[in-house]
Amino acid sequence: MNLQLTPKELGYYFPAEFAPHVATWLSWPHKEASWPGKIHTIFPYYAQFIKTLALSEQVRINVADEAMKNFALGHLQTAEVDLSKVEFFFHPTNDAWCRDHGPAFLINPKAEQKKVIVDWGYNAWGGKYPPFDLDDVVPTLIGKHYNIPVFNPGIVMEGGSVEFNGKGALMTSTACLLNENRNPHLNQQQIEEYLINYYGVEQILWIDEGIVGDDTDGHIDDTVRFVNEDTVITVIEENKADENYDLLQHNLKQLQQMRLLNGKQLNIVELPMPDELIYDGQRLPCSYANFYISNKHVIVPTFRSAKDDKALKIIQQCFPEREVVGIDSTEIIWGLGSFHCLSQQEPAV
Repeated sequence: MNLQLTPKELGYYFPAEFAPHVATWLSWPHKEASWPGKIHTIFPYYAQFIKTLALSEQVRINVADEAMKNFALGHLQTAEVDLSKVEFFFHPTNDAWCRDHGPAFLINPKAEQKKVIVDWGYNAWGGKYPPFDLDDVVPTLIGKHYNIPVFNPGIVMEGGSVEFNGKGALMTSTACLLNENRNPHLNQQQIEEYLINYYGVEQILWIDEGIVGDDTDGHIDDTVRFVNEDTVITVIEENKADENYDLLQHNLKQLQQMRLLNGKQLNIVELPMPDELIYDGQRLPCSYANFYISNKHVIVPTFRSAKDDKALKIIQQCFPEREVVGIDSTEIIWGLGSFHCLSQQEPAV
């Protein structure tokens, strides 16, 4: 394969998350500093996440060594996970956020080589949490394991910062991708060119804001998600006194003005934000939009909030062919991310 050409030039594209998967990739959590004093509390909920994934697809987990694999197996056995659906890979990582450091799989059903990987640069959200050298090479290791061609665009990009409708549209945020801690040498137009060429899309849709407490500088997977090719869920804050209220109203107005490639307006479904959650003096980036779409389920973080049930019902209405499953993310969110941040899909071809 001619890796001098871009994936787009070769006919590859990044499918929507709601398209069929072969597997979900995870990196087993082990970094104490990501959940200071609490990492032991997350594993039962993380295992429930894996149990639900394994009901409809393979789960491929990066671990450092046999000891971590055995530790993981203990939690999965306790949760009664179907271990025939779980595979382990000895790919050491710095942290657990596989959405951002994991492989971006692109497909071309018409090509002899139906699947390729894009290995974007990764710098732990603008150099906030070094070291990140192990995370940065994970996509290439996976490509070598499966003998899949790997493209290296040479710029920083995170999976949580981009959202796809599978029909040529990519949505992202200026707060994240135009932050000077990512690619300060590139302007907006240049970044768009990379997105188009290496994700195989046709148009880039921009909103401005992320939510308060989000240390990724505004990842889209906490604010706006495609549920089909022309419908998005977007979070709104109902309390006008909350510091997220104006930010999310601004995003909503931008979404209302957008047009897809076919000229259509977006169908917009409004999703409430959960109640504010403060831990150790820090506001946590709780959002029901950080759900993960598996083959048969939509796995939604819940926060022991009075709004949990309302949010689950709204999301269920958007996914009539999948079962919506809420899993308590109150402990996991102390790591400043949830189920979507922890996972990366591998599409079927």
